[in-house]
Amino acid sequence: MTDDGQEIPQPSTIGESAYQKVRSDIVFGRLPPGRKLRLDRLKADYGASVSTLREILNRLQSERLVVAEGQKGFEVAPVSIANLREIAALRQLLECRALEQSFRAGDMEWEGRVVAAHHRLARMEERMAQGDRTHSEEWKRYDWQFHQALISACGSKMLIDTHAAVFDKYLRYQMIALSYRGDIAEREHAQLLECALKRDTKRACEVLTQHVAGGVEHALATGTIG
Repeated sequence: MTDDGQEIPQPSTIGESAYQKVRSDIVFGRLPPGRKLRLDRLKADYGASVSTLREILNRLQSERLVVAEGQKGFEVAPVSIANLREIAALRQLLECRALEQSFRAGDMEWEGRVVAAHHRLARMEERMAQGDRTHSEEWKRYDWQFHQALISACGSKMLIDTHAAVFDKYLRYQMIALSYRGDIAEREHAQLLECALKRDTKRACEVLTQHVAGGVEHALATGTIG
C-alpha cells in the first residue's frame, strides 16, 4: 500500500510464467533456432496477451536468445560454431573464477548442497548410460544444478547470475545437439565433486576445462550445428 492507501501493482504472475515457459522452450530446444515467433501463435500456446508477449520477446532479445527481424517480428536466435566456442570460453572463464571463490568460502552447508546435487546427477547419468534417453531435459537440469551448487558459495550474486545466463546459452547448444558423452562426462563430474571436497581449485579448473572443451567437440561432432 502507498501512503494514500492505494495498492502497489504486483508483478504479473501470468507474464512472468509465460516468460519462463518461452525461455525454457528456447533453452531446451523445443523452440529451435530460426523459428518465427508469431504473436498469434504464442498467444495461443502460452496464454499471455500480445502486449505481454512483446515485452517477453524484447526481454529475451536483450538476453540474445531472440533476435528481431526488423518489421517482420522476432525469431529464435540462430546458432553457429563460432558462437558456441565463444560461449564455452566465457563459461569456462566465469566458472573457474567462481569455483576459486566458492572453494575458499564454502562451509559444511555448501558441501551438503554439492554432494546432494551430484548424487541426483549421478543417478540420472546411470539411467542415461543404460540407454534411457526419455529424461534428457531432467538430466540437463541436474547437470545445471550441480554446476550451480559448486559455485554457490562464491559470494557474488552478479557472478552467479552472469554464469547462469551463459550456462543456459551453452545448455541450448547441448540440447540442440542432444550431446551425451557417456562415462567421460560422468567421471569428470565425479572428479569435480572430489576437487570440491578437497578444495583443490587448480585441479577443478583443469577438469572443468576438459569438461567444457569435450562438450563442445562432442556437440560439433553430431553435425547439428553449422
